[in-house]
Amino acid sequence: MALQEIVEQTVTGLGYELVEIQRSAGGLLRITIDLPWQAGAPQFVNVEDCEKVTRQLQFALEVEATEYKRLEVSSPGLDRPLRTEKDFERFAGQVVDITLRAPMGAAAAGQVSPSRKKFRGALERAPAGGWQIAWSDAPPGKPGRKVSKKKGPAPMQVLGFALDELREARLAAIVDFKGRRH
Repeated sequence: MALQEIVEQTVTGLGYELVEIQRSAGGLLRITIDLPWQAGAPQFVNVEDCEKVTRQLQFALEVEATEYKRLEVSSPGLDRPLRTEKDFERFAGQVVDITLRAPMGAAAAGQVSPSRKKFRGALERAPAGGWQIAWSDAPPGKPGRKVSKKKGPAPMQVLGFALDELREARLAAIVDFKGRRH
């Protein structure tokens, strides 16, 4: 049985979703799990969940004689990778970082640099199907400063894309330690 099948069967059998499998130098096997998505009910993976999956995977990998030196099971974290259509549906409306496989080129039409591949913006469903992100290149305002009423909001830009055009997509890790909101 292949490693992907063993891990996926074990993780889904315990009621979790497999996000990612990574093999690193030195024999590290890193498994990332998440709880299945249920609309309106945000759930988070905790240490007990990781421990339960680790114990079960140790047995399964031993039975299948899979070579590894260290097993690490974790939650996806703040910068969770987005890979499937289901992931994009789940995190629609959130701020994401995407990297395209190829630069914008002529499609940029002078709006952004033609060699640009990386974008950060709000993930939305595109009206014509597929996905899009919307962003503004205006610098964020400083907390506590008044914003001039004469100065209008910066124009929003939108980029539509298909999942096969992406090299990588992740939730943007935005941490707000001071409780200030934009």
